[in-house]
Amino acid sequence: MPLGVVLKRTPGVTRWAKWAWSASDVLPGAGPAKWKVLAHSDTVSLYHAATLPLTLYPSDTEAYVHELQAEQPSVYVVLRPSEGEFPLEPQVVTVSPYEGQDYCDSGEEVVERVAMPAGMAAWIQEFIDEHHREEPFVKRKRRNTRVDQVEDGVGDARIAQPSDVYRAPGHKVRS
Repeated sequence: MPLGVVLKRTPGVTRWAKWAWSASDVLPGAGPAKWKVLAHSDTVSLYHAATLPLTLYPSDTEAYVHELQAEQPSVYVVLRPSEGEFPLEPQVVTVSPYEGQDYCDSGEEVVERVAMPAGMAAWIQEFIDEHHREEPFVKRKRRNTRVDQVEDGVGDARIAQPSDVYRAPGHKVRS
């Protein structure tokens, strides 16, 4: 599904940052766009920065279920710093919180959460209903482990140990 990314530009709150940028909305089914102005006022501007494909994978349905069960289901917009008039460039959109976390961990991108439109949530739920298979929990069992064995000695048997090998260094052995 093509997904338009809307970025909002507001005045910066410090003297070092003239503008503050944030992802504010997504537009399901949007056409191609490159930094098209959607709204403009004295202080706030909204831009349709890019249209990116949102791809759902049957192997990631567990993540989609997790996201739809959240208090506020979200779309994760991954933005990469760029040079030029616009300091951020949209790279990826995803509805997988696990993938969003992976991008956060790299530290190279900015990941923003945007509220998921209700129609998009219904589309994702249809995908989940078709592809999701619940995997039963299977407890791992220990195998080939002998817990009844006793450790006879520690260290090299060829070297005489006059006392406990776990003694503190420099500790004198009394005979």
